[in-house]
Amino acid sequence: MSDCALSFAAVSAAFAAPGGGRYTAVAGVDLDVAQGEFVCVVGPTGCGKSTLLNMAAGLLQPSAGQVRVFGQPLDGLNRHAGYMFQADSLMPWKSAIDNVMAGLIFRGTSPVEAREQARYWLQRVGLAQHADRYPHQLSGGMKKRVALAQMLILDPRIILMDEPFSALDIQTRQLMENELLDLWSADRKSVLFITHDLEEAIALSDRVVVLSAGPASHPIGEFAIGLPRPRDVAEIRLTPHFVELHGRIWGAMKEEVLKGYAQSQGMARASGGRHE
Repeated sequence: MSDCALSFAAVSAAFAAPGGGRYTAVAGVDLDVAQGEFVCVVGPTGCGKSTLLNMAAGLLQPSAGQVRVFGQPLDGLNRHAGYMFQADSLMPWKSAIDNVMAGLIFRGTSPVEAREQARYWLQRVGLAQHADRYPHQLSGGMKKRVALAQMLILDPRIILMDEPFSALDIQTRQLMENELLDLWSADRKSVLFITHDLEEAIALSDRVVVLSAGPASHPIGEFAIGLPRPRDVAEIRLTPHFVELHGRIWGAMKEEVLKGYAQSQGMARASGGRHE
């Protein structure tokens, strides 16, 4: 695609297995994310979703195939991308505002300008009154807002998100999902969002990509999400179109989820046996 922000072309990733040999996490993946498109990837636990994201970020080199960013082969870190991790990545010894401005300081922005921009972004995510609080003084949702501001202040053209809201309660998660959509709609950056929650994927995205169970995971289906925007993620779940989409996509991934579960149970039993 000529208008691709991010493109995987026949990409595979293999690793050394603990017992010897090689384990292929993903194999032959072809996936494009257009400029301004919000794409969610879903699949069974352990199917290589985070592996794809790490290759998109340039943190992991493909064993085969190629990742391209705005048409150019990715070599090293993806300087166009911002990455929001599943785990809390805030520095506990820094206040909220110092965490948000840290990336700009690293880039060489003056402390005065960086602090001014950080205050603006804390206001954008509704935390202007909590700028001087430390992470341990913030709720889970507040910490995610700080992490979101920390990423967006760097103005990435591509946003990579690895199950960023999975640890939150359902009410806080839906607030954060709406917050993300509001911020994204302002300039429509390209988003690759990893989640195990099919409802979250449908509520957020323009397109949902389903991965097979591993090993050698690969896309087995793509579904355009024609739900109108702007969206309220709680309300959109109640519409007939959402329910119909959920049924179709779950039909495509149910068997793979069961395969992934069976594999994880088998590995757990094998691991238990080795310790006996």
